[in-house]
Amino acid sequence: MQVIARWNPEDPGFWERCGRSVARRNLALSIPALTLAFAVWMVWSVVVVNLPAAGFRYSTNQLFWLAALPALCGATLRIFYAFAVPLVGGRRFTALATASLLLPALGIGFAVQDPGTSYEWMVVLALLCGLGGGNFASSMAHISFFFPKARLGYALGLNAGLGHLGVSLVQLAVPLVIGASLFGALGGAPQATPDGPMWLQNAGFVWVPFIAASAVASWFGMDDLAEVRAGFAEQAVIFTRKHNWLMCWLYLGTFGSFIGYSAGLPLLLQSQFEGSEALQLAWIGPLIGALARPLGGWLADRAGGARVTFWSFVAMALGTAAALTCLPRAASPGNLAGLLVSFGVLFAAAGIGNGSTFRMIPAIFLRERQRAVGLLPGEQAQAAKDASREAAAVLGFASAIGAYGGFFIPKFYGTSIALTGGPQAALQAFIVFYLSCIALTWWHYSRHDAPMPC
Repeated sequence: MQVIARWNPEDPGFWERCGRSVARRNLALSIPALTLAFAVWMVWSVVVVNLPAAGFRYSTNQLFWLAALPALCGATLRIFYAFAVPLVGGRRFTALATASLLLPALGIGFAVQDPGTSYEWMVVLALLCGLGGGNFASSMAHISFFFPKARLGYALGLNAGLGHLGVSLVQLAVPLVIGASLFGALGGAPQATPDGPMWLQNAGFVWVPFIAASAVASWFGMDDLAEVRAGFAEQAVIFTRKHNWLMCWLYLGTFGSFIGYSAGLPLLLQSQFEGSEALQLAWIGPLIGALARPLGGWLADRAGGARVTFWSFVAMALGTAAALTCLPRAASPGNLAGLLVSFGVLFAAAGIGNGSTFRMIPAIFLRERQRAVGLLPGEQAQAAKDASREAAAVLGFASAIGAYGGFFIPKFYGTSIALTGGPQAALQAFIVFYLSCIALTWWHYSRHDAPMPC
């Protein structure tokens, strides 16, 4: 447990002497904490599919609400978590935020054992899972201070990409753990279903020991940086920066798509291809997106973030159009294999775009702050420090706005199905949105004479 008084990763001597090992240690502890946060955040995407078998009588629209609410809460919490690291300290906040995940994990474990649990209480638990979503903003802000700019794309991509594995982990692990009595009498009695006994409570309980261990490891193994301490007023300057809002829109397109499709895909498959075994494959999409994120950061470090982001949105628009043609219609049963491939493309493109957009943010704010001051070494050094602080705040705030995609996509599915009988209208709206992201990226960042090339 320590507070580091001086930290300068841009100094090659400092980085080789002690900076690299400290940065890697903080990253190594951040990744499992973030993985668990994503697992708790997205646990409802799997739980809702099993609620009817456990005796809960909810409508399809109510189930989509439960799948969407964690993202709504998580996105809102990210707005506050984005500014927490300079206020509280990255080590302390990571440990406390990780420990807070015990509330929804234990709450779900007890609630799903009783089919008489009210829908209102289930809504509360879904909102509490948003605590996991909030952790991303503080985690990314914390790690952004530790690495030099030349390695930041890869470091942030690794932290986020491996953290995103929590989504595929929860969708893979929960169907397995609910089929066995992991905790014996301590875990409670199973629910009787047509397919045999089910221990749905394990969907929450299984994460408890890992959450506790990660919180303790973060408290004793991570570091706080004294130099990055700042009040809210110092960070709030980002709300006056145009590029903060532009990058929020782009990140809504990349990460919002990843988390939204992750939350909504299992229920979408169940509603459109009832009885299909494809539900067992839903975890593969989030896995593709998670593994693609470090690739996006690596590509952005070498080819430029804007260029990678532009082509990611092109692929996402095409992938959505392909998915649209594969859905069931009145005269067609749909093409399940084609739909899964289309979503595979969407997850891969969204994952790459996640990495590239986050690489764009530090580059944009460094260039902007350096343009605003003189050429003297002292002025440029101060500009770099200001840019680092602003970029960390923007990383957190943009992640908050992007996380709202986890609410809008499942909710759009549910609303579209309720109003039109199918999710086609929702996918058509997503295509229009991706076209706006393509235009924005090209105009501001990726064209030959863009005002802020990055």
